[in-house]
Amino acid sequence: MLPEIDIENCNKVLDEMLVDIGAWRKSMIHYIKDENPELNSAIIELANKTDLDPKAIAAGAYMAYSLIEEANKKQDELINFEE
Repeated sequence: MLPEIDIENCNKVLDEMLVDIGAWRKSMIHYIKDENPELNSAIIELANKTDLDPKAIAAGAYMAYSLIEEANKKQDELINFEE
């Protein structure tokens, strides 16, 4: 089950992205390439096999990954705090 993505985490990720979305996307390419190369390959393959803007598709996928990752961190903090 995926963790809940709250508005605070959403705003945090969006604020990071909107400073310079091109640079953010490029940094995420390298980050996810190290963290989960299969996912990165799937994102790039999807981006290249559609008629849509590949950079926009990749940015959306990387945004979703970041939101889930932030929500997981928050969930882990809550669980560890309760213990």
